[in-house]
Amino acid sequence: MAKDRQGLHFSELVWESTERNVAIPPRGTVDEGSRKPKSEPVKKETSGYDTVQLELWDMEESVEPVTTTESEFVQRARELVEHKEPAALFVPFKSYWPTYGHMTGAQSRWYFFWRDEVRQGRYPKTDLSYIFLHIYELINGVGWDEPLEGWRQLNLLWEAYRDSYKRLDQYLGGWIADFSFVHKLDIPLSEIVARSRGLAGDLAELELVRCLSAAPEQLSTLVLSVMSDYDISKSKFYTGEGKIAADRYIPQVVALIDAYVARKHGSNLITMFPPGPPVVRERYLFRSAVYDISLHGYSVLVPVIRVSKSPPLRSLITRLFRLTENKLRALMGYRGRLKDVRVDADMDDLVTRFLEREFRKAEQEEKGPAVVIDQQKLEQLASDSEVVRSLLTVEDTGEPGQEDDAEWTIESEEALGEAGLAGIGTGADAHGSAANTDARVESAVSANAESVSGSSARAEEQAVAMVGGERIKRGHEDPTGNHPSEIQKLTASLPPASDSEADRWILFASELTPLQREAVLALAEEDGSAKVQRLAAGAGTMAELLYDEINELAMDSLGDLIIDGEELTEECLSMLDYIKR
Repeated sequence: MAKDRQGLHFSELVWESTERNVAIPPRGTVDEGSRKPKSEPVKKETSGYDTVQLELWDMEESVEPVTTTESEFVQRARELVEHKEPAALFVPFKSYWPTYGHMTGAQSRWYFFWRDEVRQGRYPKTDLSYIFLHIYELINGVGWDEPLEGWRQLNLLWEAYRDSYKRLDQYLGGWIADFSFVHKLDIPLSEIVARSRGLAGDLAELELVRCLSAAPEQLSTLVLSVMSDYDISKSKFYTGEGKIAADRYIPQVVALIDAYVARKHGSNLITMFPPGPPVVRERYLFRSAVYDISLHGYSVLVPVIRVSKSPPLRSLITRLFRLTENKLRALMGYRGRLKDVRVDADMDDLVTRFLEREFRKAEQEEKGPAVVIDQQKLEQLASDSEVVRSLLTVEDTGEPGQEDDAEWTIESEEALGEAGLAGIGTGADAHGSAANTDARVESAVSANAESVSGSSARAEEQAVAMVGGERIKRGHEDPTGNHPSEIQKLTASLPPASDSEADRWILFASELTPLQREAVLALAEEDGSAKVQRLAAGAGTMAELLYDEINELAMDSLGDLIIDGEELTEECLSMLDYIKR
């Protein structure tokens, strides 16, 4: 009996035994000798039912195939891969692990309509569960023929909806990386690392090795930060106005130094500072997704090289981070500098010149070109000017005399009449006064101005203006009696077109430094690019920087580039004599 605050409780104990009707002897009357020996245990009879049960356990059973929820989902997804629905109303859908069986009829109609829209490149607003359901289809191999196409669809889905649903960054980065591993896709992981900062462990190391080995131009600040002891995310300059510039130029500076070291020492950074041996890591596939493990297994083994653990390489990247930030602070007029930034003098000079040039170029691109030239109008103007020039030019084929003047007058009057300039010529009118001739020129042009449109009118007006400006005195006649036309005198008095061009090339050549001059002349020779690389290495710079500097001078002096790729343009080859002087 027990007692508590709620009242009394009773318990009943029942003792049972297999022995029945056994007399209880009085106390003290039983001795050890008179005790009854123990009876043999009674053998329990086995019923026929028990025998059957034993036989059933001994029988060999057939193994049934194990069907999981994930495999059922994949089978159903393959059946519905081409299913479409007409335009349907959006119905909200919330499910932690969404599958087809979790949707109602209305939700299914919306899903298959929405999926067809997505496949055509349109991304209507929808619920996250619909997006995850489509992602599950793609990672299980449904909805694409080539793995690269599946990878592209996953990335497009991520990009289209990541602003609306931040949870996609938490899952899709790892799933897309797993997708690339199981299908052996050689793709950059920079976007995955950038969008999913939490995944920046092994993935960042893999991306660092790939970029530093073969594609340094694809590096990103976020990936490089794994190798830096300087946390730029805590910099006031970076969190303020300098973030865009830093994210743009820090990877470029690292790529620049990598190329500089490769040309100067014959090996790039990762070869000069080799990391340790790779560590094999087991990566579990498609965590928290509806994924059929019978497709690619439960996990994959990924060899990871810990390149960020190389002390000399880590030290160099840290200094380059700080150096680039200091240079950007100076270029952007930001007060304050980071202290104790120590790099080699040649590297410092190389980075300074590179950033100044790139920064000026970016500013110019933002402002836009100072002069915009319409190439089509320019070509039309040149064509119209050529027409006018052909009408105003005469070739003397015979002896000068009255007969030739008469022939010229007839032919010229017919040609100029077509252009509305009839009445300009020599012959009998050539013996008139200069005032009468000028009056006829001006009246002919003014009468024709309304009929000539666009650039043709401008070209003719320029030609007539030059005639009026010359005011050729016809009173001073040739003693032989020949009277050269005003147009002939004008043509003879114009300076040759090559004079101004020669002046520009002389000016350009005078602005070249000795190194730049040697580089231009070297490009004109056989195997010129290799010679320029040797010249640049000897001067502690890079060939690309030399090309850019020379082209900048050419744009200022000549109005055009003279180096295309690693070759001189045809125009420059024809003008090399000016540079050789």
